[in-house]
Amino acid sequence: MKTGEKIIIGVVVLLGIVALGNFSVMEWISNTSNKPIFKVLTHYDFSPEGHKGFQVYRESDCYSCHRAVGAGTNMGLSLDGLGSKHDVEYFYNFLRFPEQTYKAKTVAHGLPPKEAAYVSQMPEEKLRSLAAFLSDLKSDQGSSSSFKPPEGKSSFIDAMLDMWVPAGWKSQYTDIRDWMKSNQENDQNDTKH
Repeated sequence: MKTGEKIIIGVVVLLGIVALGNFSVMEWISNTSNKPIFKVLTHYDFSPEGHKGFQVYRESDCYSCHRAVGAGTNMGLSLDGLGSKHDVEYFYNFLRFPEQTYKAKTVAHGLPPKEAAYVSQMPEEKLRSLAAFLSDLKSDQGSSSSFKPPEGKSSFIDAMLDMWVPAGWKSQYTDIRDWMKSNQENDQNDTKH
């Protein structure tokens, strides 16, 4: 083997050892720490109907494609936090008539031969329970599954806006953070009167 090849192989092996060491340290910290590494911004508090829907979700193997309540796969959409985006009726309509409700083609939900076509054929009671389950999966403001951005100033969001958004955009559009702040002020004024 030539000297250059030995150096390249040595560098690759060294990088592999460093990566394995970092992974081991991160796993050790996450397993021994009382606090989560990342702040958890999704939560659920199942209603009785939502609990029935969770049972339907598990019995129907929905977790083989979706992730919810911290379990399942990432093959399909993660369901955690969806309840902050839509209401029970939207979820029921989506489960019954996926492509009409979504207003676009879906990968797995819809008419046969789609893989999850069986969902729209479930009895209404099961669909209502599944819809309640999905609506109980909430997210906190600032999570990736929330419509609302993080509270207060965000240097990251401001840097992205400065980098990617054309100058003068505020003359055409409203920053959602400003819109939310003005709505909160209006709500406070309404409660005072």
